[in-house]
Amino acid sequence: MEWWTHLWLNEGFATWISYLAVDSFFPEWKIWSQFLEHTEGGLRIDALEQSHPIEVEVGHARSVDEVFDAISYLKGSAVIRMLKDYLGDKIFQNSLSSYIKKFACKNAKTEDLWKVLSEEANVAVNKMMDTWTKQKGYPLISVRLKGQNLEFEQSQFLSSGLQGGGQWIVPISFSTGSYTRFNKFLLETKFGRIDISELLDSSKGNPPSFENKIQGKCDEDIWVKVNVEQTGFYRVKYEDELASRLKKAIQNNSLSGADKFGILDDAYALCEACEVSFSSLLSLMDVYRGELDYIVLSRLTEICLSVAKISADAIPDLVYRLKRFLINLLLSSAERLGWDPKSGESHLDSLLRGKVLIGLATFGHDKTQKEATKRFKDFINDTNTQLLPADTRRAAYVAIMRNSSVKDRKGLEDLLNIYKKAEEVQEKRRVLRTLATSSDPDLVLEVLDLLLSNEIRDQDVIYVLAWISLEGRETAWKWLKDNWEIILSRWGHGRGMLLTHFVEGIVTPFSSHQMADEIEAFFTNWPNLSINMTVKQSIEQVRIKARWVDHISQEEPSLQELINGLADRG
Repeated sequence: MEWWTHLWLNEGFATWISYLAVDSFFPEWKIWSQFLEHTEGGLRIDALEQSHPIEVEVGHARSVDEVFDAISYLKGSAVIRMLKDYLGDKIFQNSLSSYIKKFACKNAKTEDLWKVLSEEANVAVNKMMDTWTKQKGYPLISVRLKGQNLEFEQSQFLSSGLQGGGQWIVPISFSTGSYTRFNKFLLETKFGRIDISELLDSSKGNPPSFENKIQGKCDEDIWVKVNVEQTGFYRVKYEDELASRLKKAIQNNSLSGADKFGILDDAYALCEACEVSFSSLLSLMDVYRGELDYIVLSRLTEICLSVAKISADAIPDLVYRLKRFLINLLLSSAERLGWDPKSGESHLDSLLRGKVLIGLATFGHDKTQKEATKRFKDFINDTNTQLLPADTRRAAYVAIMRNSSVKDRKGLEDLLNIYKKAEEVQEKRRVLRTLATSSDPDLVLEVLDLLLSNEIRDQDVIYVLAWISLEGRETAWKWLKDNWEIILSRWGHGRGMLLTHFVEGIVTPFSSHQMADEIEAFFTNWPNLSINMTVKQSIEQVRIKARWVDHISQEEPSLQELINGLADRG
């Protein structure tokens, strides 16, 4: 790269090419489905007002730390995948080959790549891609049906609910009722319209209007899915009838795992931005019962955890029943996966097993916690036992810590002993990710104090900070303020990337305007931090959650009936 402004050429491409290489050698691993987790991370951070373009001007090398972030890596790799999908595999591969040969042993900038791609593909790639790399954010594509046409409207998506002024040249893909009815086009303006009558099966004479089909006047189950296989870096909002049809398509298992993931992920993001109701999100989540596709169930579990956290602040009186619904939502999948690995199972099932069990243990599912405790005791007596393999170990650790307290601290002591004796880095990190998950704030404080000791390596504190329990957040914030100067002296000089984890891990769990003001006031006293962007982003996320809490609270009267009904479904 010519200068740090073009950092993404290194990091975004390295991320994307790593998935391409794995898929080439091991297609059965379905690695591109896991790539969607990277895309989601990029979408999440780029929906902030305090985001930045992929190509961000770096005035001095000292300022480069803050652009080694989700935008350079995750958004960068995602827009590369989007461009490759738009141009096609052969053209893109040939263009990259020419680019690499031309700039071998040289420095390059973003414009150099676009020029080569434009020449090879005979497409104005630079015109399209400048909208993605030189401005921050991404579009929300609103989709509605009018007669024989699908109408598209783009607007900048911001989690804060504010109106952004961005506009993109967007490669849109969509299918109607079947993946064989597929189309793609470039949305180059704010509005677009596509006649889709030719994508539908026709009988003699003129086919019935698509609008009539959608309105249920035809026996066919017709659905419209935009951003097929989630190759585009944008979110989609459907009008109510189109959204209802997609729910039915999910229930009928008519959609791919990637598309089911996309519908759920977009709905969650829209709900957090107060674009759709909390009740509509819960109703959509309900149709994912029994899901076993890795990327779908993994995201569903993460959303369940987030929904439980925000509800604790927004609708505390309904949290117990809500958790019952979330347990029921995950339970049938967990029972099919079980605790023990099965002969010949996919590695994705191994990954899923631990994630789903962590969710159930966090929600306090009695059977899961009892089984976890039993297996943990066996593991303490014999670390070679087959009853607690690595894939499910962290779930057991979470269950143990959720039930540990200052008065009943044996679980913490057992885990610290495992940490000290562990020779594998993975096992040490597995323990660290669970230590601060206790529901006892005093025990969380003890764990945080360990970070200032010499018992945990400086670079490993990030694993503890990422998993602080909701009950421990106020204690963690006070601990940060009391120890900020110590933290700065130890992690602040030339180690800004580590320092960001203290802010993100301790600040972002809050969800009130009052706390956002308090946090902002505290950091005002430290104006020259190298992590100012992280501080601003973290405070913005608190304000986004505070707005979401207010929005959910207003729904509470109608939510009670819905949540009780979902919880009672079993």
